[in-house]
Amino acid sequence: MAEGMQKLRKLLGDEKITEIMVNGPNATFLEVQGHKYKIDTLFTDEDMQEIIDEVFNKVGKPISYYNPSGDVCLEDGSRLNLITYPLARCGTTLTIRKFDRQLHSIDDLIEKGTLSRKMADFLIACIKGQVNILFSGATGSGKTTTMEMLSYHIPEQERIVTIEDTAELILHQENLVPMETRSPDEHGKGEVTLRDLIRNSLRMRPDRIIVGEVRGPEALDMIQAMSTGHRGTLAVIHGNSPQEITSRLETLILSSGIKLPVHEIRRMIGNTLNIIVQQERMADGVRRITQISEARGVEREEVALQDIYVFRREGKTADGRIKGSFQTVMRMYPRFFAEFQRLGILDEKIFSDH
Repeated sequence: MAEGMQKLRKLLGDEKITEIMVNGPNATFLEVQGHKYKIDTLFTDEDMQEIIDEVFNKVGKPISYYNPSGDVCLEDGSRLNLITYPLARCGTTLTIRKFDRQLHSIDDLIEKGTLSRKMADFLIACIKGQVNILFSGATGSGKTTTMEMLSYHIPEQERIVTIEDTAELILHQENLVPMETRSPDEHGKGEVTLRDLIRNSLRMRPDRIIVGEVRGPEALDMIQAMSTGHRGTLAVIHGNSPQEITSRLETLILSSGIKLPVHEIRRMIGNTLNIIVQQERMADGVRRITQISEARGVEREEVALQDIYVFRREGKTADGRIKGSFQTVMRMYPRFFAEFQRLGILDEKIFSDH
């Protein structure tokens, strides 16, 4: 008798576990506090079929020979990825990134050491002031969680449209329209892409567009939406630094087939994007914002960036925890600072380290 769901629910119920990794029927690994280790619990082929039937088939995302992989968001907000034969050679592989039930606000992230109070206040002002923000980092760095915690500060009267490959964002506003892409069927028909959804969202009278992850030609549609009056757009993107992100955006926009010279694309990015929040999961398991940078147009034919806050490493403690401090490093106020002062949502004291 298959016991796949019973085994899975037991692991999901353990709040210390942050990631579940099943590498076929012969190996299961967990991540706890940033460290991975192997456990004795195994998932047979019958267990996996039960999970596929219960989790994927019931929500209209069937796993088959022609659709051998898929993503789904569980009820608690955890994200489940599954890939099976013929793509997974070791047997059906399952990966779950668990939702942290202990996070309820940006204050929780401050307590965990992700950012400082002044950085949080600055980003909250950016949300309220409707600047365009990209949350960048590697897989598992916590960028989506940071975006979610900041989304609590979106004014209640705004209409929000979220666009994702797999619906996992947890927002609490009432005027919310969550949208999710659709894969093609076994005949290659019926696909709905991120580009399709972003374009459709512009006809839905949104006050705020949130894109779960930008990784393809939809970058062009997102930048165009930002530049045509849809202020306050938020999006997640993979990258290791703000400088890398602007280059990646450039490449993604070019992949759309648009016929524009590179300097025009850079001008679009530099004048449309406002803030890049760079986040990293460090060796001690703590997810920290390492840079908050502003895009300031184009200088010397490159997108000009100015760091506003950075995390400075200062060694390690005896128990291996990374020591460091969040510091203000900007040379000049952000370009939107005067408007924020006029609106009463940001004071110059926010840039002081005292």
